[in-house]
Amino acid sequence: MALSWCLGAALALVCGSLWPQVHSGVAPENEVPLRPTTWLPEGKITSVTLPKGRTRLYFTLKKKAPGMSVTVSPCDLPIEWTLTARTLKDKPLKNLQSTKKSMPEVWWRGPGTEEKIHSNTGNTVESYSGPTYPSASIYILRLRSKQQNTRATVYLHEGLGPSGIFPLLPADPQVHTLGVGMTSVTLSWAPSASITSLPHTQTSYEYCVLVNSQENYPSLCAAQKSMRKEKDQKQEKKDRRSRVTVWPILKEWWWQQWDTYPESPQSPPASLTDEYEDLQCVCQGTESVCTVSELLPETQYYFDVFVVDRLNGTSMAYKGTLARTHEEARPAITALREGELRWVTFQDRGFSSEQFFSFRPRGWQQSGLLTLQSCGEGEKVKVTVSSKGQVLTSQAAGRELAHIWLQGSTSYLIHLEREGTAMDHTSAVTDPSLPEGLTASVKMQTSSAYHRRGVPSLPSTLQIKSFNRLRGCSSVTLAWMGTEERSLYCVYRRKLGSHEAEAGGASALTAPCLGPESRSDTERVLCKYFQELNPRRAVTTAVIGGLEPGMAYVFDVYLMRRWGIPIKYTSKMVKTRKEC
Repeated sequence: MALSWCLGAALALVCGSLWPQVHSGVAPENEVPLRPTTWLPEGKITSVTLPKGRTRLYFTLKKKAPGMSVTVSPCDLPIEWTLTARTLKDKPLKNLQSTKKSMPEVWWRGPGTEEKIHSNTGNTVESYSGPTYPSASIYILRLRSKQQNTRATVYLHEGLGPSGIFPLLPADPQVHTLGVGMTSVTLSWAPSASITSLPHTQTSYEYCVLVNSQENYPSLCAAQKSMRKEKDQKQEKKDRRSRVTVWPILKEWWWQQWDTYPESPQSPPASLTDEYEDLQCVCQGTESVCTVSELLPETQYYFDVFVVDRLNGTSMAYKGTLARTHEEARPAITALREGELRWVTFQDRGFSSEQFFSFRPRGWQQSGLLTLQSCGEGEKVKVTVSSKGQVLTSQAAGRELAHIWLQGSTSYLIHLEREGTAMDHTSAVTDPSLPEGLTASVKMQTSSAYHRRGVPSLPSTLQIKSFNRLRGCSSVTLAWMGTEERSLYCVYRRKLGSHEAEAGGASALTAPCLGPESRSDTERVLCKYFQELNPRRAVTTAVIGGLEPGMAYVFDVYLMRRWGIPIKYTSKMVKTRKEC
């Protein structure tokens, strides 16, 4: 028992000596809390972190100093700063210097007068230059950020004339726009005296041109902060995709705790040379003309020019400008008339041929029908229909007739793009169905559909059948499939020569794109209306007479419709009998 009591007492004494002492005494009534003394050194660039509120910097000058200059450079946010001279009536007592109050605090609370020397509000670099105040005991520089925490740099210079620590701006610091193109902008500005007065061997000064699509930067610090913020946002999005662990949470908490401690104003600023390497200057050097290229068409950009002193780590900003690049050269858009049958030809055999058309359907229903058929050998055409910038449909059109239903808009933009062919330019063959021997063509028609609600029905097959038993010396009987809609069918004939009849191949057949508008009236045999509500029984026949015995003929049937291109059936070659 005695031994344990002794050990407990000894442990209590040791722990009590190590534990921090708490004074219960009350501080004197006139005692004020200790504030850190913030002295502004002369001839050094001082970086200051400004919390939301007011920050004071104190400095004194030599007795024989003829003048002084104070330069304040905000980073990105506007700040208020005031320079005052405080004169004390009585010098502080020596015994007060042993108290907890710092020396500037004693002077500030002591009896005296203050005289306002200069004040300014803004986010640009501002300097005060003037004579000193011989009666001033201490100078006070008050800085205040109204919005949120920010940064600023302060430089104190003793003497008359410029300090030479900051680059010089010309009398006209405006950045001018010489030319604007679709993807480039040319800028010019008055040269800085800091660069023109330097010999060619020295390269401590140079320009840096920055471009962005958000705003003009008041300083190089603001540009670096914006770029850093954008980089952090990209990194944050990347981190969100990865799996969440405990370490990122602890790391974020650690940096938040670290940021709560104020930055020491006397700490030297980060070297501009190191940060300058991270800047993405589109132009860099001593030339006062810059052409910014690789821009997007029809986009507004902001341009800033900075003259940088890499030796002292300072910079000055010109007054930035903005410009909007020109829009892309849009191709001509051809308006299509109601029911117009148009041949669209692609003169270029390349893979990027394209043409644009517009169509406005009539009637309150705002519906229409677009019919296309590619007529080139091996050609495929991509058709894209859009309205008000929104793509409605996109499909390929080949030898088969394509129908596109238009509905719900007052106007449509039709984009035809030739997708190419297996043949090259040297092996291109002129299609006989093309007018005047053109190559690579599309047959197209647009028409308003007043009472229709969709694409018209098509025959189940486009084949023409001839009956051998009904074939005579001067007549043949043909049959083809129709539709349940009442439509007009026209039959055309063409007599073949002996060589074409012997070949009996493709040369004897009529090209698919050759429509009735390209046929002679003497070739038309008959036209008849037909309708059958049952699609399986929609078969019609026609007896073609007035033929010569033992001759070969090519027969074509066209389905003539009120809307769209006439549908051509597959050509049929029939030879009449020699003897009957």
